[in-house]
Amino acid sequence: MTPLLMRISVITVCYNAASTLEDAVQSVLGQTADPREPFDLEYIVVDGGSTDGTLDLIEHYRSRIAKLISEPDQGLYDAMNKGIRAATGDVVAILNADDVYASLDILARVAAAFRETDAEAIYGNLNYVTAEDITQVKRHWRAGDFQPGAFRRGWMPPHPALFVRRSCYERWGMFSLALRSAADYELMLRFIHRHGMSLAYLPETLVLMRDGGVSNASLKHRIRAHREDWKAWRMNGFHPSLFTLLAKPLRKLPQFLSRA
Repeated sequence: MTPLLMRISVITVCYNAASTLEDAVQSVLGQTADPREPFDLEYIVVDGGSTDGTLDLIEHYRSRIAKLISEPDQGLYDAMNKGIRAATGDVVAILNADDVYASLDILARVAAAFRETDAEAIYGNLNYVTAEDITQVKRHWRAGDFQPGAFRRGWMPPHPALFVRRSCYERWGMFSLALRSAADYELMLRFIHRHGMSLAYLPETLVLMRDGGVSNASLKHRIRAHREDWKAWRMNGFHPSLFTLLAKPLRKLPQFLSRA
């Protein structure tokens, strides 16, 4: 019997993102399937009510976008939750409006990894690139193999390079709206550290992310990020040590020394 085709739901959240969104859309819709590892793509775009031409841009690709949601929301994570609720795929991925997949065979590689490992989530590496030129790498985030207890040593996978079976969201919930910038960290902490979601590492660069994250923009934002990291642990019933909270940002330092 021929196995059922794996469906991968890719969600892109945007708000006034006309300057970068087309790169993200093209990197998703341009994904090619290996005949030996076919997959079905469901592309979902969640727009927060843009006024800068974002919706006009989306209209050019509307026939290839499975679902478009455009309405006011409560922020980035609320929009992501809307996309997850709308998804029907076996696997859910979230690609931000200013990020792109590193090549046109990423989803085929991910589909193959799911079939080979039967893991609940696949993750890989991520390159931070300059906003003006995505060929210029500023940092290389090599995630490495997961080991039990790794979150307490500051480890986490790059969220845009994490592909999760939809059943995990159904069992363990979605993004918390109680956090402003660390809801992705809290969700991964909950899924992986608390509930033991099974992982498989794909040791390749899967996503290019334009540099300029809010949590690292200033000392003030960095302090707020530390507080949110602490809150994420407490929300899951854990008491993080000072070592854990310091190890998370310190693990970023080698990324500047290992540019691709």
